Amino acid sequence: MTIRVLLVDDDPLVRAGLRLMLDGLSDISVVGEAADGDLVLPLVDEHRPDIVLMDVRMPAMDGLAATELLRAREDPPEVVVLTTFHADAQVLRALRAGAAGFLLKDTPPADILGAVRKVAAGEPVLSPAVTRQLIQHVRPGGEDSRRHRARTALDALGEREREVAVAVGRGLSNAEIAKTLYMSVPTVKTHVSRILTKLNLNNRVQIALLAHDAGLLEGADGRES
Repeated sequence: MTIRVLLVDDDPLVRAGLRLMLDGLSDISVVGEAADGDLVLPLVDEHRPDIVLMDVRMPAMDGLAATELLRAREDPPEVVVLTTFHADAQVLRALRAGAAGFLLKDTPPADILGAVRKVAAGEPVLSPAVTRQLIQHVRPGGEDSRRHRARTALDALGEREREVAVAVGRGLSNAEIAKTLYMSVPTVKTHVSRILTKLNLNNRVQIALLAHDAGLLEGADGRES
């Protein structure tokens, strides 16, 4: 099955490089390009991509606003944010909106190809280390209402599900969570799936953000201080 990709970047050289990299593969096809975020919705309607590679900074509509509009739709394509910044705090906005992760523009070609395939298979492309780094760049202040909403949402979880959610927020892999919480990897995967379903989230990155917003990552051991 061919993975259909839409490229969104205001730099024609970036788009050309991505197209050259992706379009010659048997399992990936670039179905369209956009030079600005305000063109994304009509092009998605026209080409029905599986994945949108989305630049952050564009002149008329930035990639964050375009991601929010796109992911609010029914059955939207996955979005992978493209950025030149390793810890751009604005990327958090896209992740909260449901983006599957982000890639640096200087990511090696093989890793970009791997990321596209992973996202198409339902796996986010944000490493635990990058998740932690992004969360640390949330600007303090004005977070009371967000914390209240996050804690209210997490109240829907059982005790073990909550422990798994906190471990995901700490950036642990499934294997690390299994070792830390004394459960099997399949059990961890089951808990993660249940958390996503109960909280209506897209991926484990959003679990991590919710745990952060609830204040559960403030202690040294990953729990609230």
